Amino acid sequence: MNENQIGTIVVDCAVKLHKSLGPGLLETVYEAVLAKQLQQAGLSVHRQLPIPIEFAGMRFDEGFRADIIVNELVILELKSVEKTHPVHKKQLLTYLRLTNLKLGYLLNFGDELMKDGITRIINGQL
Repeated sequence: MNENQIGTIVVDCAVKLHKSLGPGLLETVYEAVLAKQLQQAGLSVHRQLPIPIEFAGMRFDEGFRADIIVNELVILELKSVEKTHPVHKKQLLTYLRLTNLKLGYLLNFGDELMKDGITRIINGQL
């Protein structure tokens, strides 16, 4: 399964979840339920996975954690805020660069409509 196929499943699951639970719950609630939905769809899911930083030949595991990584190919950064800001997109792009992955989704469950809360971020070319 490639990144785009995974992305289609992610978006479908996120929309169903948002329709069912609505906006405004804690991010951790959406994370737990979405992870379970994706597993039930047959995908491999890792939650709160550390993203290491390498600097001057040293490796640091502190600092960054991906909310969800799907099939070791797609990073999901979840938010439950009234409005996302450019820094949220930069955060996800940084995670993609540090992991050398190509596709990520910023999913804001705080938006009134889930379609308005989905941002697709590409690192390089797909």
